[in-house]
Amino acid sequence: MLHSIILGQGKPFVILHGFLGMADNWKTLGTQWSELGYEVHLLDQRNHGRSIHSADFSYELMAQDLMEYCEHHNLKDIILLGHSMGGKVAMQFASEYPEMLEKLIIADIAPKEYAPHHSDIINALQAVNFESITSRNEVDEILSSRIPDMGTRLFLMKSLFRKDKNKFAWRFNLKTLATSQSMIGSHSPFDNIIQIPTLFLKGGNSGYIIDNDKMVIDAAFAKANIITIPNAGHWLHAEQPELFSDAVLSFLR
Repeated sequence: MLHSIILGQGKPFVILHGFLGMADNWKTLGTQWSELGYEVHLLDQRNHGRSIHSADFSYELMAQDLMEYCEHHNLKDIILLGHSMGGKVAMQFASEYPEMLEKLIIADIAPKEYAPHHSDIINALQAVNFESITSRNEVDEILSSRIPDMGTRLFLMKSLFRKDKNKFAWRFNLKTLATSQSMIGSHSPFDNIIQIPTLFLKGGNSGYIIDNDKMVIDAAFAKANIITIPNAGHWLHAEQPELFSDAVLSFLR
């Protein structure tokens, strides 16, 4: 069973994080939404956070994980939001289990193939040798030599934890994720046109959804709308949380 943080009571609202993320990345927005009458479920997806670590990793499996989670918690007619990799899972879930959904929100990812582009980050993470690490600062120093952007490093280090008194570790399953980079960007055409009302949110400074993708989105989603969040990159929910939340709530209302 996937690990989750559950906030509030009301309409079920499930949120899926992106690659190398975790449920906690969405806690601020999730808390805000839970105060508006939603039961917010922040999930750790497989090979991330506190959920199962497995060599088996695919969008079909992650959609199945989500279905099992919904069945366990008796969730129906859910709102589902997925960012990046989580958006891919959300689209797969909508294709396979449309009866489970009321509305769908996809953050900065399109139903198309993406070339592998996480190798620099994976290489930086693999350069951290936990056998000789004694502090978080040492991890940051190693990452900073390969990842100059502090925001990216802070995001990654949310998954750093003390495995025991003398040893640190990553919460994500780096071994499997490192060998799954081509899978992360993969896309298999859906068997059906998705009829669920769907909102695509793209970062104005991000290249993950481009103008030509509107044709791809409209071909796969019968009721899709695309909104741009200005002055935001791929982590649009973290860079412009108020604008992101306003767009989500407007769509839900």
